[in-house]
Amino acid sequence: MRIVGDPVSWFVIEPGWRVTCVDGTEVGRVDEVIGDSGTDIFNGLSVSPGLFRGSRYVPSERVQRIEEGVVYLTLSPAQFEGLEEAVPAPPSEQIRPDTTDL
Repeated sequence: MRIVGDPVSWFVIEPGWRVTCVDGTEVGRVDEVIGDSGTDIFNGLSVSPGLFRGSRYVPSERVQRIEEGVVYLTLSPAQFEGLEEAVPAPPSEQIRPDTTDL
């Protein structure tokens, strides 16, 4: 019998938390949480499946529940493997005033 922990908010997810598929298979660790905490919009997670393997992007709608230290997905291990690689967020643009000579 598995004891279910209390659900927690996406705000508390930290890098290194375990990520588990619907069948209980651990498929990786949280690499990055993607969202806007100011507007409470959770976009998803970057999940690292291990050394020498590219991180996968898991959209928020594929997260079944979040417990302290573990994120549970609605995906099978095969579906997880089929996810797109996570792309690092682009650096923010630096906006400069026009510097035209007068």
